[in-house]
Amino acid sequence: MAEPTFLTAVRASYDTVAAAYVERIPPPAALDPLSRAMLAAFAELARTAGLGPVADVGCGPGRITAHLAGLGVPAFGVDLSPKMIELARQAHPGLRFAEGSMTALETGDDELGGILAWYSTHHTPPEWLPRVFAEFRRVLAPGAHLLWGDYVGDERLRPTQGYGRPVSYESYLLPLDRVAGLLEQAGLVVTAKLEQEPGGRANRPHACLLARKPVP
Repeated sequence: MAEPTFLTAVRASYDTVAAAYVERIPPPAALDPLSRAMLAAFAELARTAGLGPVADVGCGPGRITAHLAGLGVPAFGVDLSPKMIELARQAHPGLRFAEGSMTALETGDDELGGILAWYSTHHTPPEWLPRVFAEFRRVLAPGAHLLWGDYVGDERLRPTQGYGRPVSYESYLLPLDRVAGLLEQAGLVVTAKLEQEPGGRANRPHACLLARKPVP
């Protein structure tokens, strides 16, 4: 089966921009206070539940993965871009990083104690999100949490440049309630919502959703 074109574009684009991305993206300590608080809350939930390892899906160079590990979470990273994974392994040799797609995670059913999808789903066309969220539900252990964070809106973006380099990916900004609805349709229970207006380094509205896989 041929790979979807959007995955090919995302992989090629992030391989191209990887080095510039690391130079331009601020570290987790520079995130806004509410985003840091959501990450800390997610880490506490995962750590306390102790249901298994936590996957940082779309981990990029691994900074947030390492942040979770520093909060006592058994975290590992997954990313579509081989170059991003290479940089993550170089920067954080004590952590595990693997190439992979959120559309088909190489993880067994009910194995993960949490999933972080931090600004990593906006390159996924909306018609693919039900499949991605169903995959998240499949691999989460019953009672485990997902923290989703990303820009929100109602817009399809087709940039030709990213981080000063040529790119071919597209971005799809969706309203927060639509994302929440897709998570619910996938069988996850949304337990918290946070939406923020543009400010600081964020030039668009951005949001977080916390969801849980029900316990049978």
